[in-house]
Amino acid sequence: MRAPVNKIIPLSVVDGPGNRTSVFLQKCNIACAYCHNPETQRMCTGCGICVEKCPVQALSLVQEKGRDLEGLPVIWDEKKCVQCDTCIRVCPYFSSPKIHLMEVEEVFSEIKKNLPFIRGITVSGGECTLYPEFLTELFTQVRAEGLTCYIDSNGCVDFSRYPDLMDVCDKVMLDVKAWDENVFYSLTRSSNETVKKNLIYLAKRHQLEEVRIVCLEPEVDVEAVIRGIAGSVREHLDDFTLKLIAFRSHGVRTALKDKEMPSGEQMEKWRGIAVNCGFSNIRIV
Repeated sequence: MRAPVNKIIPLSVVDGPGNRTSVFLQKCNIACAYCHNPETQRMCTGCGICVEKCPVQALSLVQEKGRDLEGLPVIWDEKKCVQCDTCIRVCPYFSSPKIHLMEVEEVFSEIKKNLPFIRGITVSGGECTLYPEFLTELFTQVRAEGLTCYIDSNGCVDFSRYPDLMDVCDKVMLDVKAWDENVFYSLTRSSNETVKKNLIYLAKRHQLEEVRIVCLEPEVDVEAVIRGIAGSVREHLDDFTLKLIAFRSHGVRTALKDKEMPSGEQMEKWRGIAVNCGFSNIRIV
């Protein structure tokens, strides 16, 4: 069983508790206006623009049947690559040619190299829950090594449809990008109905590690999100961390790239609202 892997970070301290290996899968089911990793959103179309622009000729366009042995339209020569990211900057389709289709065993092999140094793994994206069977198989192998398995998700895939996955998943880090349906759609071109359903489902199962809000106004209805979460899972507010993330424009490729981050005073105001709503574990980053 294979999935498209954008990158694997051997040791990360920002993707869950302790040192973790973070696996980023390619492709997303929404299009966030403030996405910091837009190159993970879509699969490569094989347009060839990145091949022409690569300054070290580390990319080549597959001619035969439009696909290489991995099923991808562009071959990436890692030995030639100097990681200048020109290919990512010039891609008009929010993709990357630096992707590998990897078997579960291949990903697990990379994880095992870090076993003495990590407490678990976190799989992110893109949106990793687009590959539930892959995650289930990977998590089963990883948990057999005594490690924890976390999912980093936008919440737009219904977790309740995949009980086998949830049985081998320890915790989920869930994004709630907006509470009002129209605000959410303006940010993502998608609906937040499933996000709200997942919030309640995961809270009841005690599988929430943190719920995250990217804070910027007026694009995000931050106060409404805080109050909406509190009202939906009030009896579980002590079970997870509410993470208030100050918007930063790094990596953003939409009109929001010129948006300034909120002030410390504004972030503290939102923290105060969260405290008044009953949250006890609040983190500002």
